[in-house]
Amino acid sequence: MPYSGGLNRNIVQCLHDYGIPLYLSHTVTDIRGERRLEQVVVSQVDERRNPIPDTEMVFDCDTLLLSVGLIPENELTRQAGIEMDRRTNGAVVYENMETSLPGVFACGNVCHVHDLVDFVTAESQRAGGAAARYVLGGEVSPDGALLTVKNGGGVTYTVPQRIRPGQVEKLCQLFFRVNRVCGDSEILVTSGGARIAGFKREHLSPGEMEQISLPKVLLDRAAGELTVSVREVEGK
Repeated sequence: MPYSGGLNRNIVQCLHDYGIPLYLSHTVTDIRGERRLEQVVVSQVDERRNPIPDTEMVFDCDTLLLSVGLIPENELTRQAGIEMDRRTNGAVVYENMETSLPGVFACGNVCHVHDLVDFVTAESQRAGGAAARYVLGGEVSPDGALLTVKNGGGVTYTVPQRIRPGQVEKLCQLFFRVNRVCGDSEILVTSGGARIAGFKREHLSPGEMEQISLPKVLLDRAAGELTVSVREVEGK
């Protein structure tokens, strides 16, 4: 890719601090060696990620590490018949991390891949608290407003995917990722074409999960669905 899919602080602390070069828009096109790895060939790629001829660089090395990313493990989730989100490969959840199967909650990397364990911890606490309330009070009544959260321009997914405003006490946290690197931008939350909220950001990257908090008073004004999108500020 033409940008890093990882956290910027990892690039600084793990690469820049040790003088390790990072070749964006490049890929390994050949691996050489007899009894063990001796060289790798790295080539530049075009916008379709196809190697560009005559851009090869040969590096002497004895180890090649592959970063293949994370995919949530949800075999049990699917076996239970829980609704899945093809964008996250995790379960569709409500504002309290409850899945489409009442009394079953999902959180952490099984729901969507996180950057930091801090977010996993906070999400697990939210799911655990909701599970305890379910045990004590039973299933949430299906009556009341229901908002479907959708990803608009520049956004790849949102979690939670559904919000019941009546179950929100003060704030509802919303997590998402963008699909490109953006400079000065505004995160827009709309409902029925009307602006509900806006949040300023100086930098957005696909490798960094974003979060916003929506007050209950704003959720009560929405109807049917919420759309989260990103708009870069012109002239910046």
